[in-house]
Amino acid sequence: MFKRIQEDIKAVFDRDPAAKNLLEVLLTYPGLHALWLHRIAHWFYLRKFFTLARLISHFNRFITGIEIHPGAKIGRGVFIDHGMGVVIGETAEVGDDCLIYKGVVLGGVHLEKKKRHPTLGKGVVVGSNACILGAITIGDHSRIGSGSVVIEDVPPNSTVVGIPGKVVKKQTAGDLEKDLEHSDLPDPFQEVITGWLKLFQQFEKRLKNLEQEHGINEAELIRDYSALIKKIGDKNNNG
Repeated sequence: MFKRIQEDIKAVFDRDPAAKNLLEVLLTYPGLHALWLHRIAHWFYLRKFFTLARLISHFNRFITGIEIHPGAKIGRGVFIDHGMGVVIGETAEVGDDCLIYKGVVLGGVHLEKKKRHPTLGKGVVVGSNACILGAITIGDHSRIGSGSVVIEDVPPNSTVVGIPGKVVKKQTAGDLEKDLEHSDLPDPFQEVITGWLKLFQQFEKRLKNLEQEHGINEAELIRDYSALIKKIGDKNNNG
């Protein structure tokens, strides 16, 4: 138990450059407190003291803002950073050395009493407000972008962004500093907008080519289009 506590504290210093000293970490890191209280609740849960386990879990949520079902399995060296709003379901499994940010949900998609929550492999980073839903597996050393909704398995060493989440990058397992570089995640929305802009530019170019080929100028097109719209409007008003 003491070794596990040491690992938890080390994870804070490894993952948060704002951590100044041991006393500060012990007293002011709710993600750390949430893990410790969860381990107590999980111990009682495994021994079928379900109500007591849920009471400890409820108290845990009250003081930390982090909801971890006592049945969830949490590995070593896990760090929940700025964890307000994190929800981890009953059959969820979080592998060693995972990093979870605020608002993350590891949730289920059905009510059957079997495995229904996600499994995170080792070294997974889950960005703020991401939702990982269902009995899916996130491979080792993968990254889930902030705000993503993931509903399918993710291979190891992948970067996932978007709604629904899509793999946009594959990389070799990097060090921690590389894993924390959220700024290099592709933006799927920006890519869609850029694609539409390129399409409009191509359309405009083709339209100008057609105008030149058929001797039609832009002013005539606008005049004819306006006349057509007016004619349709008059017909509707008289109809």
